[in-house]
Amino acid sequence: MRSRYVAFAVGDAAYLLATWHPTTRPARLRLDPADRWTGLEIVGRTAGGLFDAAGTVEFRARHGHGVQHEVSAFRREEGRWFYVGPA
Repeated sequence: MRSRYVAFAVGDAAYLLATWHPTTRPARLRLDPADRWTGLEIVGRTAGGLFDAAGTVEFRARHGHGVQHEVSAFRREEGRWFYVGPA
């Protein structure tokens, strides 16, 4: 989750797409270079441990237009975590 937040903050669309699960990944991603991401708060999580295949992360990400609050679902495949979408 933190690495994806940083990717949003620096405008790294390639990293975001590479860490997005293939079943839900968009064909392309346009990031607004004017967006200023100013903070990430992890509110909670479920599962997502060393031996889990899935988990969720609840977060609040602050940016110039307000706050994005989401519970995100992640899935691990072949040792890598992928963002699936809102849980």
